[in-house]
Amino acid sequence: MQSPAPFVRLGTRGSPLALAQAEATRDLLARAHDLDPEAIEIVTFVSTADRLKDRPLSEVGGKGLFTKEIDEALLAGEVDIGVHSAKDMATTPPDGMAIGAFLEREDVRDAFISLSVRGIDYLPEGARFGTSSIRRAAQVLRLRPDLRIVPFRGNVETRLKKLADGVADATLLALAGLKRLGEDHRATAILDAQTFMPAPAQGAIALAVRSGDERAAGLVAPLNHLPTWQAVTAERAMLAILDGSCRTPVGALSVFDGGTLTLKGEILSLDGKEQFVDAVSGSAGDGERLGAELARRLLDAAGPDFLARWSAP
Repeated sequence: MQSPAPFVRLGTRGSPLALAQAEATRDLLARAHDLDPEAIEIVTFVSTADRLKDRPLSEVGGKGLFTKEIDEALLAGEVDIGVHSAKDMATTPPDGMAIGAFLEREDVRDAFISLSVRGIDYLPEGARFGTSSIRRAAQVLRLRPDLRIVPFRGNVETRLKKLADGVADATLLALAGLKRLGEDHRATAILDAQTFMPAPAQGAIALAVRSGDERAAGLVAPLNHLPTWQAVTAERAMLAILDGSCRTPVGALSVFDGGTLTLKGEILSLDGKEQFVDAVSGSAGDGERLGAELARRLLDAAGPDFLARWSAP
């Protein structure tokens, strides 16, 4: 007997973290629409970024490589909803696609992880710091210019194993991912987001749908968390102007006070020696304008040639 067609199909990468995010989305959809979770199919894909994991993203095409295969499947009608880490998405969705919802955001902070020391300040001179994030590398070098940055791509488990194997003396991981995997006990220290700003959209899960697909849009709408939508919209608007291709070190932090959103942002040189920080405040519903305003202020402070001088090759 042929199995019934799934009620809805979710597209995701196949890493443990991506699967955890898709399973959380499935459970939320099931509760919101009184469904059996088994009626929601999770379809996995191997992304271009996963296949090219030994090369920096700035060399092979940037953020969109994490979502390309899922986006193509969504547009082809092979899945109905794409489940993405919001920080991995290009700032402009592909034609025919839209973000239908952001799930409630997890902790935005970065976690310092080391098997030998309890913080960045305690690393010995010239220690190896593992990261392939140009933001994290620039922020670490601003604090400790003596450290040696070593490439450190891969999923959470891969990077933890590299650390255990002695490839580096320390690394940074998103605390959100560790929490979703039940691995937050691995954190040696949690960094202050005010002074070590996370990536724009860090900790948020985005649900992508086809433009005009009213059924899928209606399914994900009850899952949308308004403060997350407002904050991530502002951060992505800032990133779109500052360079959303993974070639510029950019940090962002959103803080709410009632209906007011304060967006803080920074851009850095790749070596961390130059840093420009600013903040704007306004109505939480005016995130696109706030993000664009902050980006322009940062670029005005940095000078017209900053992005050209300090973008990764």
